[in-house]
Amino acid sequence: MRTIRTFALVLAVAATAAVARPAHAGPGNLALGDTTLSDVAERVVDGVVNVSSTRQVDFGPAAFDPFFTDPNSPFYVSPDERKQQSLGSGVIVSAGGRVITNAHVIDGADAIEVKLADGTELSAKLVGIDKRSDLAVLQLEGDLPPLHPLALGSSSALRLGEVVLAVGNPFGVGQTVTMGIVSAKGRAQVGIEDYEDFIQTDAAINPGNSGGALVNMRGELVGINTAILSRSGGYQGVGFAIPSDMAKPIVDMLVKDGKVSRSWLGVAFTDLTRDLATEKHITATRGVLVAKVVPDSPAARAGLKADDVIIAVDGAAVTNGGQLRNTIAMKRAGAVKLDIVRGARTESITATLETQPDPATMNGNGAPAKPAKPGKPAKPAKPARR
Repeated sequence: MRTIRTFALVLAVAATAAVARPAHAGPGNLALGDTTLSDVAERVVDGVVNVSSTRQVDFGPAAFDPFFTDPNSPFYVSPDERKQQSLGSGVIVSAGGRVITNAHVIDGADAIEVKLADGTELSAKLVGIDKRSDLAVLQLEGDLPPLHPLALGSSSALRLGEVVLAVGNPFGVGQTVTMGIVSAKGRAQVGIEDYEDFIQTDAAINPGNSGGALVNMRGELVGINTAILSRSGGYQGVGFAIPSDMAKPIVDMLVKDGKVSRSWLGVAFTDLTRDLATEKHITATRGVLVAKVVPDSPAARAGLKADDVIIAVDGAAVTNGGQLRNTIAMKRAGAVKLDIVRGARTESITATLETQPDPATMNGNGAPAKPAKPGKPAKPAKPARR
């Protein structure tokens, strides 16, 4: 479980702010057309699973110390006691047993077990993990019973104030459904993951809910619940879910290639503020200010310069750095049109995006490190901002 302080797993169901109430709807039973909130909750709960992962704990030097490893020692720590268990949730997304969860739920796991809503326990293998977005894909193994996968919905179609339900396994008590609303969209600068575009919700999310589903009133998966903002470590009304529109291409790449390939522009940037615009005599009132252009990068070859302001990518407006990072990362390698403000002029340039280098292979300038000459060891690479 993680937070900012606490991370959590949840499933959510969305409805519109104003809904019709059919004659059969009981007191307090929110309804949309002929579908009640209870109908949706009961339909989607079987698509959410409990995920349990076990990993070997590194005791450092103690792992080889006879005081801890000798069964006759009063300080003996058995192999089972050297294992750490993590509990979270996951969402079934295919009849063949594919499950989406959070990367932090299963990161480093030696074994992964999944429990279905009916209590059936199954082993699962890791298909792929992307720590930079906190997503992972599992595959259930063995003889599978009939499963109840959730259909993928469009998170971009969510509206502020839309009712959502969160379903998960808080504190290990079992499948639990909570209700709230979509509090905000596009939270891209929370500071939890490298790539963020969170849906914010006040549906109750607690430890153990990490990896659960956020669903709309059609029972469609619109988010994977991943974090809460909390001073206490428990629910305080601010939860975050990875939107389905962001998760889908990442999951598809993990299934196909076992990893995520992102595109790279090669700039360091900051959000344009009124003070920055005044200080640098920039006429733009919105966008992302280029602070540095990485040498020999797609941005440098396109002619992008420090103090340029990027205001749109392929015609879509850019309002903050987190949005720009996500947009560029998920574009295919190839040509992209950037609308920029340079001084008092607005112009368009074309950059040819490339596959993002591994941060471990980049030098201090943020560019891919060149191979060392034969006979000379390579200098350690430093991660750089992209």
